[in-house]
Amino acid sequence: MGKVIEVNNLSFGYDGRLTIKDVSFSVDKGDFVGIIGPNGSGKSTLVKLLLGILRPSGGQIRILGENIEKFNRWDKIGYVSQKANAYNTAFPATVEEVVSANLFSRIGLFKPIGRKHRDVVYNALKLVGMQDYGKSLIGNLSGGQQQRVFIARVLVSEPEIMFLDEPTVGIDVKSEEELYCMLARLNNELGITIMMVTHDISAVTVHANKLACMADKGLVMHDPKEEDAKKYISQLYGYEVNLHIHQHNCDNVMKGDEDNV
Repeated sequence: MGKVIEVNNLSFGYDGRLTIKDVSFSVDKGDFVGIIGPNGSGKSTLVKLLLGILRPSGGQIRILGENIEKFNRWDKIGYVSQKANAYNTAFPATVEEVVSANLFSRIGLFKPIGRKHRDVVYNALKLVGMQDYGKSLIGNLSGGQQQRVFIARVLVSEPEIMFLDEPTVGIDVKSEEELYCMLARLNNELGITIMMVTHDISAVTVHANKLACMADKGLVMHDPKEEDAKKYISQLYGYEVNLHIHQHNCDNVMKGDEDNV
């Protein structure tokens, strides 16, 4: 597997105070990485650095083999922010309009969407089990449904890497299970590399093959299946952390999605 993200001696700070210092790690194509750590440890900051939203004060980032300063294939990088599902119920856009907005670079601004692009939108919605909601107003959907739509919005660009910043915030337990199973399917079947910021350690370790543990301005990468991971994470949080305790019944979730097709 090739490396899709390479970080070497990365540092970043606000107002002269470092929040990330000399961080180095790599992510292989097809990895599912859970980014964890206490509040204020720099998880969201790291994602913004990897997206080029913030500029590092030191070190190097390479995305898909290119230095981030020269990288221009941003259509291959998907991002679902923490506030993606915070739409006002009065917002007038339909699900199709929200998803197709990410195709404007192909279609052209203010140009009508054609049949070919409608098919792309439909297929992206089908991947997240929302193909029957294209004409629904985004503001009328539940938090879990909205989050699925915003993932579909990313999928229309056929990304190689998807970043998610706490996508389960504000959704119920059932929707959370469905979201994790859907992400696992996108990772396993489409080969999309996933980097996901989360506080739900016991859930993400069911599906992630790597844990990026952030604390004390640094980052340590762990295999969640190794016993050392539990010990390190428990020390990091100051209490015993149980891994893999969520039992996501993804077979039933997948079947439910197929029944909606």
